Amino acid sequence: MEVTEKLTKTHEQVLIARDDAIGYHGIIAIHSTALGPAVGGTRFWNYESEAAALTDALRLSHGMTYKSALAGLPLGGGKSIIINDNSARDRTALLRAHGRFVDTLKGRYITAEDVGTSPADMEIVRLETQHVGGLISGSGDPSPHTARGVFRAIQASHQFLRRTDDLSGVTVAIQGCGNVGYNLAKLLHEAGARLIVTDVNPENLSRVVAEFAAKAVAPHEIFTMQADVFAPCALGGVINDETIPQLQVQIVAGAANNQLLEERHGAMLRDRNVLYAPDYVANAGGVLNGCIELLGWTPEQALEKINAIYDTVLHIFKSAKEQGITTNEAADRLAEERLRNAVA
Repeated sequence: MEVTEKLTKTHEQVLIARDDAIGYHGIIAIHSTALGPAVGGTRFWNYESEAAALTDALRLSHGMTYKSALAGLPLGGGKSIIINDNSARDRTALLRAHGRFVDTLKGRYITAEDVGTSPADMEIVRLETQHVGGLISGSGDPSPHTARGVFRAIQASHQFLRRTDDLSGVTVAIQGCGNVGYNLAKLLHEAGARLIVTDVNPENLSRVVAEFAAKAVAPHEIFTMQADVFAPCALGGVINDETIPQLQVQIVAGAANNQLLEERHGAMLRDRNVLYAPDYVANAGGVLNGCIELLGWTPEQALEKINAIYDTVLHIFKSAKEQGITTNEAADRLAEERLRNAVA
């Protein structure tokens, strides 16, 4: 395996690895270890270029640092990517190669599942490194816990706007019905919410429609739906110049990472009177549950911390209002304060 380092002013370390014999092409980006070892999942995805994958890794790892900081965890932020160009046929060989790559960092980076990978995949990675979480034999699938955190963020958002966190009769438009989106739909349905959903995978979509009496729409239509909440639960960058004018909601709160294509889109949402629950706050449930493995928490401790996302979101909203800034700026300031205190 050939490993090269990519110099950057924004991250502590960025490495790119290749093993052409098996078609492995991976990236590990460590944004910060100021609070502790960098944690972040492994994304298995088909990118148009290495540069596009690198950009994604840099943004995602930055978000993980802030996610851990705002969650009060002694952990930093990182992310890794296996670039899937469809040239490799042996997935197990790719995952084992990735495990060897992770192991070269000797615990400075700890990986787990992410888009395109699963707890079962992490069991394969573990054959090559001990620096992996989210295992079947450990804290398991993080999706229900991520969904629980997003659900609490939606409750907090509704409380801030409507002075009640009762979601009965509230309409939520969910983009993405994969593992997290499905579990979020379940929680919302149980709370009495009405659901409008979309997904590029027909099977994911039909399952949510059948089980939770949801209304299905085409992917491009989800942005135009009249609803109380828009919950992005697919990929990032969906809140942008094109989609913001189409939104007919009062709240954006979802599980996807990096929902704002650019930071200025937070201001655009505010100018349209749309309340934004910053994604790395709302979707922290997965990493909090992972602390069962990483920090030795009990499941009860993890659940308590996940439920406390409600209070963190409310605190951010109140801080943003008092300071006259956007909610994403308020969240960033709180995270940066904790990072400064860690290195002071």
